[in-house]
Amino acid sequence: MHRIKIFIFFLALLFGLLACNSAFTPKPKGYYKIDFPAREYKLFEEEGFPYSFEYPSYANIIKETDSTGKQPYWLNIEFNDFAGRIYLSYKSINGYSIYKIKDGNGYKDSLVKNSFEKLRDEAFSMTYKHTIKASGIIDSFFNPSPGYAGIYFYVEGNAATSKQFFITDSVNHFIRGALYFDATPNQDSIGVVSDFLEADVKHLIKTLKWR
Repeated sequence: MHRIKIFIFFLALLFGLLACNSAFTPKPKGYYKIDFPAREYKLFEEEGFPYSFEYPSYANIIKETDSTGKQPYWLNIEFNDFAGRIYLSYKSINGYSIYKIKDGNGYKDSLVKNSFEKLRDEAFSMTYKHTIKASGIIDSFFNPSPGYAGIYFYVEGNAATSKQFFITDSVNHFIRGALYFDATPNQDSIGVVSDFLEADVKHLIKTLKWR
């Protein structure tokens, strides 16, 4: 009887060792299924604004100004269900913006004229600052109709933003837009939402009108 118990003990030990040496197959990562809403749009056309456009019915528009209160035509298009937003910043060409300029005593406000070239270069600079995290940036020129032209930026990889653009008539109006999410940048997890909202970004561009 004692020998039988010893035999069973060593047999169990052998099975345990074999189990430890067996290959481990991890389960693939999974993400929550997202039910996207039907696409419906409504018109943003507020009195006094120099532009209008169509935006999704499942989004909310929040007005935003900079710290000086000198940017009354800046908007955030909030997608609360997706923890994302499109930032829209408008500047009039040959108008003025306040920038922080460094001097010997720190930073001071400086009034700078908005030339088309300055606004264009600023849009490129603000997009390409994401090259640290991005695996690549592709810019694409668009010109849907006379008086409307710009650049659409695809920011690939785990950058904080994946879609940016600017649109202008090169004479009076300049709008810069950027899609951001309130989440750690991870293309695997937010990519499907970003791709869904890209259609809304492009619809905004397509329907934008100067006033």
